[in-house]
Amino acid sequence: MSKDQLPPESQSDNDLDEDILEQVEDLNSDDIEIVEPVEPDGEITIEALQQQLAKAEKKATENWDKVLRIQAEMDNLKRRTQKDLDSAHKFGLEKFAKELLSVIDSLELGLQAATSDVPEVIKLKEGSELTVKQFESVFAKFNIEAIDPIDQPFNPEFHQAMTMMPTADAEPNTVINVMQKGYVLNGRLIRPAMVVVAQAAT
Repeated sequence: MSKDQLPPESQSDNDLDEDILEQVEDLNSDDIEIVEPVEPDGEITIEALQQQLAKAEKKATENWDKVLRIQAEMDNLKRRTQKDLDSAHKFGLEKFAKELLSVIDSLELGLQAATSDVPEVIKLKEGSELTVKQFESVFAKFNIEAIDPIDQPFNPEFHQAMTMMPTADAEPNTVINVMQKGYVLNGRLIRPAMVVVAQAAT
């Protein structure tokens, strides 16, 4: 097939290619416009450049100080948030634990009062003892510890002195009786132990 016999689409493409080649051949260096760099209106001095550099360095220092302050604030916020979360996990049960203390107090008082040898009372006492043990197991699981400071030195941080009793059988300032046990949750006092403290005999 000759050039004249090419399909219409191929013929038009060839014509377009030939036109482009002809335009490229007609180009010469005089047709290319070179853009020269624009000179500033005034002459730039070394002093002016030094001033600009000083301003840029000052601005960079200010921005860096801002970044450091923001970073420090973010770190402090992160630490405070983590501390609050830890406290919430550790002491979130405090109110609930306080409510349970009255229940275990009642059970323990019932055990102290159950001195009868009647079979029914003995069975009730055994059941109460098992319930108290279950309470103690649950308390231990959640780091709730009892304060039962009998024969220990009086500690005002964890003990509440209800009265002082002169005695020659114990050292002064020693707990000789616990009226009500105290409790701590993860080391934090939730209720002080109510105690009787020994006083030097006169």
